[in-house]
Amino acid sequence: MRDRSRIGFWTCTALVVGNVIGMGIFLLPSSLAPYGFNALIGWGITLFGCLTLARVFAHLSAALPGADGPYGYVRETLGELPAYMSMWAYWVSLWLTNAALATGVVGYLTVVMPGLDVVPPVWFALALVWMFVLVNLFGVRTGGVVQIVTTTLKLLPMLAIALLGGWVLLTSPGSYVAHPPTTPVTFAGVMAASTIALFAMLGIESASIPASRVNDPGRTIPRATMAGAVLVALIYVVVSTVPLLLLRQDVLANASAPFALLMDRFGRAGFGRWLALFVVISGLGALNGWTLLAGQLTRTMADNGVLPPLFTRGNRHGAPAIALLITGVLASVMVWMSYSRSLVAAFTFLTRVVTAANLPLYLCCALALAVLWRRGTPGCSGRRVLLVAGVGVAYVVFAFVGIGGEPFVYAVGLIAAGLPLYVFMRLRRKPAAPLEA
Repeated sequence: MRDRSRIGFWTCTALVVGNVIGMGIFLLPSSLAPYGFNALIGWGITLFGCLTLARVFAHLSAALPGADGPYGYVRETLGELPAYMSMWAYWVSLWLTNAALATGVVGYLTVVMPGLDVVPPVWFALALVWMFVLVNLFGVRTGGVVQIVTTTLKLLPMLAIALLGGWVLLTSPGSYVAHPPTTPVTFAGVMAASTIALFAMLGIESASIPASRVNDPGRTIPRATMAGAVLVALIYVVVSTVPLLLLRQDVLANASAPFALLMDRFGRAGFGRWLALFVVISGLGALNGWTLLAGQLTRTMADNGVLPPLFTRGNRHGAPAIALLITGVLASVMVWMSYSRSLVAAFTFLTRVVTAANLPLYLCCALALAVLWRRGTPGCSGRRVLLVAGVGVAYVVFAFVGIGGEPFVYAVGLIAAGLPLYVFMRLRRKPAAPLEA
């Protein structure tokens, strides 16, 4: 009998799509415009690498259905310390991401409803953080329903861009070749563009994080991971290519809302404002999804003894109440930092570190699949599985090189900052010596 307190295929798929498609894709065409056609090649590499990583998570969830998500995959193959180090960095990146999403949504809200600027924006951002903490306190299923609704709505502007691109192709095909990008294609340009694009693909692992709350995880998580990743890949290829070819490179590079500009120029005036409304919905959906994952991951780490046991406590809805509250507090602190003139620069840089903080988890999971292949684990034998693991490792190494030395160093420092807590929790779990007779 299906447990209605758990989540199924559609909610897991919505987590993948909803968490990957956040605020980044709506600004990414402008960020990638200076790279010209390097951006399209970089997108190809990023999508190939991320689809490979999605396959890694699909294999792991099918081979280890009893494991509690990525923490369990890594712990059962590489050991507890690598599992803790990778998940600690990932855990920190979750509430950093929530703070960035909240502030980004507020920025778009003031465009949609200019009258809101009479109230300090920090209060709106904090209200959004705690609104979704409240939603998820009603249980993972409630948060999942919100995720399905917001994911469906956020796909509408993507569909609008795709339809606009198709309409222009049919009615004015010359527009696509009127002013092609002039930046020469170089290896350095491709690598830089690929690294920028990776930030917009973070979240492909989302279906596996709440593994303990998923119906039939060995079947549901692999299907949802691959379905979500393929859908996002198709969407991103279209919505990234259309503005790059239809808008002049210098105009696109300086556009603060590239999709709105595209709609106003090739559609009807005023359509851009409606598109901004859906950007807000997209950000809200991502904020809900990452809040859900932050709570579930915090409880998972506490269940495994690497965070205080207080975080395992659930409420009558089965939600990790203490875990959600603590991640809400941490995200709120970062929201305050983002609106502080003296700390905003530091906060902006920390958001760049989020990508680097995700890479250790991806690397460890690709290595975990290789270990399962070497052990001959059912479902992980054959050269195809080894090839998936090898390509996954190679892509993460490529991403580490492309992201640059400074964010990498900060990510390593982020991991090191969690080691004292790990040692403390290990000492607490150390069994007492037997009494002498």
